[in-house]
Amino acid sequence: MRELQPIIDAVRLACELSRRVQASQAGVTRKSDASPVTIADYGAQALLCRAISRHFPEDGVIAEEGGEAFLTVPQAEREQVVRLVGKLLGELVSEADFLRWLNHGRHRRAARTWVIDPIDGTEGFINGRAYAVCVGTLEEGQPVDGIIGVPLSPLDDSGTLFFTEAGRAWAEPLEAPDGTEPRPLHASDRADPKSIRVVESYVMGRREREIADRVYTEAGLDARRIKRYDGMVKYALVAAGAADLYVRGPRDTRKNPHKIWDHAAGTALVRAAGGQVTGLDGRAVDFTQGTELRHTLGLIISNGPLHMHLVEAMKRVAGEEWGFLSQPD
Repeated sequence: MRELQPIIDAVRLACELSRRVQASQAGVTRKSDASPVTIADYGAQALLCRAISRHFPEDGVIAEEGGEAFLTVPQAEREQVVRLVGKLLGELVSEADFLRWLNHGRHRRAARTWVIDPIDGTEGFINGRAYAVCVGTLEEGQPVDGIIGVPLSPLDDSGTLFFTEAGRAWAEPLEAPDGTEPRPLHASDRADPKSIRVVESYVMGRREREIADRVYTEAGLDARRIKRYDGMVKYALVAAGAADLYVRGPRDTRKNPHKIWDHAAGTALVRAAGGQVTGLDGRAVDFTQGTELRHTLGLIISNGPLHMHLVEAMKRVAGEEWGFLSQPD
């Protein structure tokens, strides 16, 4: 049995919960930073943390949602998602159980920490696009394993489950019958800029959009080959060889830092598939600063062969504006 099988099973269950909530068109609330959250976010996280608490009780957890915020959700919606979690588990679940699972493992120092984004790409979830249920692990400050469930997958009509095992990357249908053999994932070997397939976010700031366009032009990429997706679906596509490049940022980290849960699982998956993930300057991403990637203005996620070509293009386009890009070691 795979070591991570209990969490893989929980990701499958969280994906089923998200499908049911999406079909019910439950309401959307806004967090303090104005970002959207739905009861699917809370329900998926409760299922994932429940599995961690039962199978890896000594591990730490960094997760996007929390019990305090859940209690601000209208009571009818809280009751709805608690009932749904109980139905999926086949057991009676109280709100106290639900809250305990949501908050499990927080602030715990441990050799391994699970990093959870229960619904990554909530805007996509709300608008009927692809989104992802994501769980990664950190050991010694580095992403080691990643599990990404994509209910509305660009690769499989029934959804796709992406995961790492023993340092390799794999995928299988989200609703795979017993005995299904997963297929190995390999990042592509494309290096010709004209053939590169780029994925990017639906929502990009004005400055981020401008710099991305300039970098693509500088690197000789074909803008007609760009497709847009929400959340860590983009990481999964690079790992699967269905895309070759994803550039995130740059952004002003003083006002809007990148969050660790948006990148940990995807980084582990892409690396296991043979791809690369670095900061915009080609340096390693620092995953040791809690919930924020404080020293990372942006990330380049690629298949590998073209990585430094994009780093150099970024330096030429933005190196002077973002002074850290041109600083010597």
